[in-house]
Amino acid sequence: MGASTAAAINAKALRRRLPLLSILAVVFLTFASIALFSSQRIGFLSSASIFSLNYSCSNRGGAITSVDADQSGSEVDDRFEFDPNECSVTHGKWVFNSSLKPLYSDRTCPFLDPQFACIKNGRPDFDYLRWEWQPDDCILPRFDPKLALEKLRGKRLMFVGDSLQRNQWESFVCMVESVIPENQKSMRRGRSYSVFSAKEYKATVEFYWAPFLVESNSDNPIIRDPKKRVMKVDSVSKHAKFWVGVDILAFNTYVWWMSGTKVKSLWGSFANGEEGSEDLETVVAYKIGLKSWANWVDSNIDPTKTRVFFTTMSPTHARSADWRRKKRTRCFNETMPITKKGHWGSGSDKGMMSVVAQVVEKMKVPVTFINITQLSEYRKDGHSSVYGELGGKMLTDEQKADPVHYADCIHWCLPGVPDTWNQIFLAYL
Repeated sequence: MGASTAAAINAKALRRRLPLLSILAVVFLTFASIALFSSQRIGFLSSASIFSLNYSCSNRGGAITSVDADQSGSEVDDRFEFDPNECSVTHGKWVFNSSLKPLYSDRTCPFLDPQFACIKNGRPDFDYLRWEWQPDDCILPRFDPKLALEKLRGKRLMFVGDSLQRNQWESFVCMVESVIPENQKSMRRGRSYSVFSAKEYKATVEFYWAPFLVESNSDNPIIRDPKKRVMKVDSVSKHAKFWVGVDILAFNTYVWWMSGTKVKSLWGSFANGEEGSEDLETVVAYKIGLKSWANWVDSNIDPTKTRVFFTTMSPTHARSADWRRKKRTRCFNETMPITKKGHWGSGSDKGMMSVVAQVVEKMKVPVTFINITQLSEYRKDGHSSVYGELGGKMLTDEQKADPVHYADCIHWCLPGVPDTWNQIFLAYL
């Protein structure tokens, strides 16, 4: 056989084998790709569960993915519509929106305490009203007053706690009252118990004063000297009789406990006075008090009829060094949020926050957290500062000139940050 003939035969054989080789190559590459994808996906799921959450949720019907980022010249908003079981409202950022308008003002809402009416009291800046909270994962729906009232139709909503819970209660009332005709709403205020009524909806938005949740000798009248306050840490019964039959209960307690390292705690009767009390570490007394509250909830609340919420601690901004401000001015004259991601100041106690989580975790009745701590940590600009009241009186010019002693860095201006708390609250409702 000549060389030319042999070459022709080899070429023909090679042409017959080429399709088979191509098929084998494609099959090999396909299996290799599947294996690689699977290993990567397993790695993502095991090492970064938050990625898998975003991955599965960002393709939901509510995701905004119709605009191509390269074509639009801006980032695609791939956050999903709010889902209380999947969205973390604690992770996000404050975004300035110059077109944002509050649903009320401190001049239009007749039910606002002067303590929170900052603009009416002379606050000169307004940018603090233009910030909106934007969670990383989801789109937080705007507060819709009519939707809120529909959710409350035929129901009682009660905020229970201290003056910060009153801050949230007044915010809620002011956001819904503007859509109710004048003759269809009313307010009845009391020393410890106040009720706003929306007659057409047969709904009430109530506030009950119980700064420690448990009974104390400083409930009413208030004892100004923290060293003379005594907490009956094993009992909520005096207050709890007002909570019976309420459809939605929203509790809080934190800042009143933070007046010292120890708390005078009492079992039994107040008749024994301070002699019958024991000084306990604040965190220990707090845990005992919360357990007393939790036991009452578990023993008296039917979760098929009543929903229970707990507003996490509202941070204070009394130490300007927390955000590297050299001059000691507390929160006075602050006009911008803190931008450092995950900022945590000295006005929030993680130990106290973990106590709430530990107690609630063991409860039979489900409790939903209105988790406002981290998002409020950034808002050093949102407090009443010197534009509030002290002891029911407006601050004098001399007091306003001394923010170190007189700036209120605990309570919040309204409209303001508590409106966002209620935006989250309504989203959960």
